[in-house]
Amino acid sequence: MKDDGDWWFCLKHMKVEHGAGCANKDRMGPYASESDAAGALELARRRNEAWNNQDDD
Repeated sequence: MKDDGDWWFCLKHMKVEHGAGCANKDRMGPYASESDAAGALELARRRNEAWNNQDDD
């Protein structure tokens, strides 16, 4: 499979998808790699935590 940057994390099925898959409203991405897509929820958690910490300043 070509690594074309078209990797997504599906929130409906809680799994990584490549290329066409579930509707974009149910996915996070696109990501450059499968491993980046697999880390989508952790990345979102870290970003949310950073934004919340900024609000405390």
